[in-house]
Amino acid sequence: MNAPLYNKEILRLAASIPFQERLDSPMASVEKRSPICGSRVTVDVNIDAEGRVSELGMLVRACALGQASASLLAANIIGKTPEELAAARDSLTDWLAGGEGPPDWPGIDIFTPALPHSARHASIRLAFEAAAQAAAEARG
Repeated sequence: MNAPLYNKEILRLAASIPFQERLDSPMASVEKRSPICGSRVTVDVNIDAEGRVSELGMLVRACALGQASASLLAANIIGKTPEELAAARDSLTDWLAGGEGPPDWPGIDIFTPALPHSARHASIRLAFEAAAQAAAEARG
């Protein structure tokens, strides 16, 4: 029997997104939107002198999968470099498309039941795409 797409862990993560306050003066801010479902995630970041994410703010208007993905991203983003975020984004995209995986990101395998549901992949990727782009822009 297949695992349910919206399980207790997905719903728990969706209901407990950290850093849901936008930053007052972010070094970069990026909004990503899924044209399929209309989910939107805006990510604000600040980068420290070592080039690592030091502060995060988000506005998440997404389905439960997009919210859960934003929650996992937020729980583990502080201290990451733009390169690490780009690698996580690329690995997540590849895994969802049927490549090797799951990516090296804590808890991301919670989305295994979504693998056959390609219409849901864009929402799962939103937070990672926005964060990788914002971190790269913040570093300049």
